[in-house]
Amino acid sequence: MAEKKKGKTITVEQIGSPIRRPKEQRATLVGLGLNKMHRRSTLEDTPSVRGMVATVQHLVRIVDEA
Repeated sequence: MAEKKKGKTITVEQIGSPIRRPKEQRATLVGLGLNKMHRRSTLEDTPSVRGMVATVQHLVRIVDEA
């Protein structure tokens, strides 16, 4: 099997509650791998992930960019 290239990663932490938020924003949090407060998820730094973070920027915080 082909191995994935080791690229840049981004770590996001959920700092806001999805309660009383639109369904699209809740789905975006799940897509980022977040579902509870103060959970962290490390993701590959791609334009699509950056777009998802921008969509819920009031609910998440970028902790680390490596």
